[in-house]
Amino acid sequence: MTKRKNVVHQLGVTLEEIYNGSTRKLGLQKNVVCEKCDGYGGKKGTLEKCSNCKGRGVQIQVQQIGPGMIQQIQSMCSECQGQGERFSAKDRCKNCNGHKVERKKKILEVHIDKGMKDGQKITFHGEGDQEPGLEPGDVIIVLDQKDHPVYQRQDDNLVMKMQIKLVEALCGFRKTIRTLDNRTLIVSSPPGQVIKPNDLKCIQNEGMPVYRDPYDKGLLIIQFEVEFPDKHWLPDNMFPQLEQLLPKRDDVMITDDMEEVDLCEVDIESQRRKFSGEAYDEDDGPRSHGVQCQTQ
Repeated sequence: MTKRKNVVHQLGVTLEEIYNGSTRKLGLQKNVVCEKCDGYGGKKGTLEKCSNCKGRGVQIQVQQIGPGMIQQIQSMCSECQGQGERFSAKDRCKNCNGHKVERKKKILEVHIDKGMKDGQKITFHGEGDQEPGLEPGDVIIVLDQKDHPVYQRQDDNLVMKMQIKLVEALCGFRKTIRTLDNRTLIVSSPPGQVIKPNDLKCIQNEGMPVYRDPYDKGLLIIQFEVEFPDKHWLPDNMFPQLEQLLPKRDDVMITDDMEEVDLCEVDIESQRRKFSGEAYDEDDGPRSHGVQCQTQ
């Protein structure tokens, strides 16, 4: 038996739903074989040849497109929907109006298992549109994972960013993390365990549940962002004391033939104005070239 086409639907899901598992109800409109006429379209034995198309299923229209020129256009017969046969008005099924199928709403329960992947398919066999003489198609649900404000998923691992201050990076910290199943984890770093910018640390078995083995989980990977203090955060007279506590700086050999220059802030605005027409005309002065340095 020939099978109808499958129907594909995207279903947006949150990372929490995939982490914890969930059930979603999805309402779909689909064609089902008419219950009143059992998919026949009318009173049995009363089907007659369509008088509009004379049983061919198509009708031909003639159009004049110019002097002495005509064009024939063939289209599906609107009276019998291309079937070549139809019921008279009195014999036609009042429920489906002779179409053999009726439109009904179907509620599907979509079970999202723990650890399912973005783009993974859930198939409901035989739940597609019905048509007499054809095997119904499938309904295929494709999971579309939404972005999460804290976590990014990498296979079975979860990745998050954590901001810490410079004092925490050098002297240790205790922080809390809210998991996707609403537990609170306490993470700590002891004094002297220096955390550098973009360092990666991980917590075992706190990542995503493994699909079909949800008691096994991946890693929770933390990428650290170290927040440095602003300029002039410490009085000038205290920097020698701070330097005594920090690792010794490298000595640089200075000779007379070296040239000393100023270190300035980068002027980003001048880069935006590059090629914008705000540069000087050739007679007025020099043109702007790239990023400018801004004196402090």
